[in-house]
Amino acid sequence: MDYKIGKEARCAVIGYGSWATAIAGLLTRNESDVWWYIRNPEVLEGVMTDGRNPKYVSEVEFDLGRIHPSDDINEVVRNSEIIIMAAPSAYLKDFLEPLTEPLTDKFIVSAIKGIIPGEYQTVAEYLRDRYSLSFKQIGIIGGPSHAEEVSKGRLSYLTVVCTSDDNARLIGEKLANSSVRLSYSSDIYGVEYAAILKNIYAIAVGMAVGLGYGDNFLAVLISDCADEMTRFLEESYPDRRNTMAPAYLGDLLVTCYSIYSRNRRLGLLIGRGCTVKSALNEMTMIAEGYFAADCIRHINFKHKVNMPIADMVYDVLYAKAPARRRMKELSALL
Repeated sequence: MDYKIGKEARCAVIGYGSWATAIAGLLTRNESDVWWYIRNPEVLEGVMTDGRNPKYVSEVEFDLGRIHPSDDINEVVRNSEIIIMAAPSAYLKDFLEPLTEPLTDKFIVSAIKGIIPGEYQTVAEYLRDRYSLSFKQIGIIGGPSHAEEVSKGRLSYLTVVCTSDDNARLIGEKLANSSVRLSYSSDIYGVEYAAILKNIYAIAVGMAVGLGYGDNFLAVLISDCADEMTRFLEESYPDRRNTMAPAYLGDLLVTCYSIYSRNRRLGLLIGRGCTVKSALNEMTMIAEGYFAADCIRHINFKHKVNMPIADMVYDVLYAKAPARRRMKELSALL
């Protein structure tokens, strides 16, 4: 049975980080009522009193007549029809743990570019199984985009993915403005896994930079990352998709090159000699690629796709392999 979103459907955001804040900012430009679940007391107070998130992308200013922040997830879900998940994948289960309101009559959108640790599932797969949902009522917001640029009003690109083109376009209308360009897709599997894989590859690129490899090598490395991503998607879930499109290649490129990329920064710290533990401790935000490297390794035991770059990242992060040695071994294969 199809799930059709009503034109007057109200939106909610789950999460309080930079991406959740940027999305809430986009929504309040177009919607008169946006609900926002914020479980951090400092952030909640900042939004309620100053109309700003004091911890993340604080340049986003909220109209307090349009935004409804709350630390009660059930209140937020009860008052909304479209629920946009924008919490780090590593903590999504914690965010949802107090939820008792049913999701069966809601449309759930994942803006999370990560995988559920320990479950070896994407966010869409986890939500489907945990809350008895259909993929017809689940959507994805893909890139290429960084919250920092979206929040500054710089020209940015989003890809909205739903099984129904009508639903995707309705969600797109709620996010659109003069600085946000929208594209649409029905490839939930491909766009979500591409967003997960590109975080692993950004760690590899950061390692290479930290180890002193130059632009010539990076160009080859990222080209091979794109090939490896395409190979995984085509061998694990064949579909009519163009992996040169922005949601695939574009998101990969921005995550590998951008100064805002937390996954690239994690790799950079490791390449410069930090231990994995100390690099993670130095990070101020979650690097989704750390968890993704383990999960993709586990998932690929079934598919057996040749993935030397993802394997290299896993070996450094989890098997204590020296980054310099593993990068040298990888370079011999590229």
